[in-house]
Amino acid sequence: MVSNSASELPSPPQLTSAPRILAADDQRDVLESLRFLLRSEGCQVETATSPRLVLELLKQQDFDVVLIDLNYARDTTSGQEGLDLLRDIRALDESLPVVVMTAWSSVELAVEAMRCGARDFVEKPWDDNRLLAILKTQTALGRALHRGERLEAAVELLKGDAQPQLLAKSPSMGPVLELIGRVGPSDANLLLTGENGTGKSLAAQVLHGVSHRSSKPLITVNIGGLSESIFESELFGHVKGAFTDAKSDRVGRFEIADGGTLMMDEIANVPLSLQTKLLRVLETGEFERVGSSKTRRVDVRIISATNADLDEEVQAGRFRQDLLFRLNTVEIRMPALRDRSEDIPLLATLFLARHARRYRKPAVRFDTEAMRSLLDHPWPGNVRELSHVVERAVLMSDGPAVLLGDLGLRTAVSDAASIEEMTLEDAERLLIRKALERFGGNVSDAAKGLGLSRSALYRRLEKYGL
Repeated sequence: MVSNSASELPSPPQLTSAPRILAADDQRDVLESLRFLLRSEGCQVETATSPRLVLELLKQQDFDVVLIDLNYARDTTSGQEGLDLLRDIRALDESLPVVVMTAWSSVELAVEAMRCGARDFVEKPWDDNRLLAILKTQTALGRALHRGERLEAAVELLKGDAQPQLLAKSPSMGPVLELIGRVGPSDANLLLTGENGTGKSLAAQVLHGVSHRSSKPLITVNIGGLSESIFESELFGHVKGAFTDAKSDRVGRFEIADGGTLMMDEIANVPLSLQTKLLRVLETGEFERVGSSKTRRVDVRIISATNADLDEEVQAGRFRQDLLFRLNTVEIRMPALRDRSEDIPLLATLFLARHARRYRKPAVRFDTEAMRSLLDHPWPGNVRELSHVVERAVLMSDGPAVLLGDLGLRTAVSDAASIEEMTLEDAERLLIRKALERFGGNVSDAAKGLGLSRSALYRRLEKYGL
C-alpha cells in the first residue's frame, strides 16, 4: 500500500511490549532524527549506515520491523541498492516486515518495492504520526504471523522445497488437496470457504505457488477491514488531488498484483454499492484510479475467501449473484479442525517445535494427558487457536514435555463451575468461545448472539488469540 496520508491509516494496535526497530540510512542526521522520534515513543532502536551492517545486525539480533532507505552511497537516485537490500532481508526472514523510505519517490519505485516484499512505503520528509502508525501496525502484524494468528501456523516447508504446503493426512482434507492439485495451475478464479482459522490464507498461498503466476506477486487484502470510504482507493488507487487527503498518486492492490494473484479475504463484506465496480474489473480487467479518467488494464487471478454463506447473502439481497458467479468458478471448502482430528498431533508437534525454537525452550513433546486434551478439545478457533494454545504451553512449560496444565484448556464443566472465580477477561474469553461453538465458527452469527458488531468481535478474537 502506497499512501501519504496519516488519516487513511487505521489506529495502530496497542502493543504489549516495546517494538524493536532497525533503521538504516547513510545519512547520520536522518538516523539521529529517527532514533529520537522512535525512542520518545517507547521503541527500542538500532541503526545502520549501510546494507552490509543491516544484514549483520539481522543475523545477530531479532527485530519487529526494519525501516530502510532505498538509496545509499553506491547509487543515490535509482533505489536499486535499497531494493537489493530488501531482497536480501526477505531471503534471511521472509516474514520480517520491511518498510522502505526514500526522498526520490515515484509510483514505479513504490510498486517495485511492494513487489519485492516491502510492507509499506513512506517518503522523506516523513509525517511523524503516519510513520509511527505504520511501524506499530507492522510490528503487530509481524508478531501475529509468528504466533500463527493469521493462519500461517499451518505452513510446513518441505525439505528442499520453498513452497508452502498444507500439512494433512485426514480423509476430510483429501478432496481439498485433490482440488488444489487440479485447479491450482489454472487461471480460474477460486472461492475458499470455511470457518475462521481453518487455513484459507495458507490454501491461497499454496494455490498461487503451484500456478504459472508463482514468480509474480501474491497480494492479499482484507475486505472486512476496509471502510466504504477507502475501498476504491485501496483496490484501484487514486491520483493526487482526487480528495482532500490525496497528496500524491497511490497504486491500488489490483495494479500491484498485475500478472500475479490477488487474494480478497472476507469477500462477503464488499459493500453492495461497490460490488458493481468490482464486477467490472473482474469481467474486463479494466478500471480507473479514483479521480482519473484514464482506463488501466491488469491481468490478475482472483482468489476470494469467506466464512459466510454467499448463497444466503445473495438470497438476502446483500450480494450480487453475477459477482458470485465471477468469483466462484471453483469452490474449495476448508474443513474445521474438529473434522480433521487425525491432523491435530501432526500440527501440534509442528507448532511445538516452532515455538520452542523461537522462545529457546526445552519442550520437545506432549505428555499423554496433554495430547489427549488436544484431541478432545472442540477447537472453535481451528488451526489458529491450536497454534496459540501450543505457544502458550511452550511458554508455561519448564521441562522437555508439555503437561496438561501447561495447555490452559478448560472443559465445559470446569468452566461452569469456576465462572464466579474468573477474571472479567477470562469470562469474556469463555463466552466468546462458547458463542463460536454454538454458531459453528460463524463470526457474524456469533457477534449477533453476543450483542456485538463484527468488528468488535474481531478485536476480541485477536486480543484473546481465538
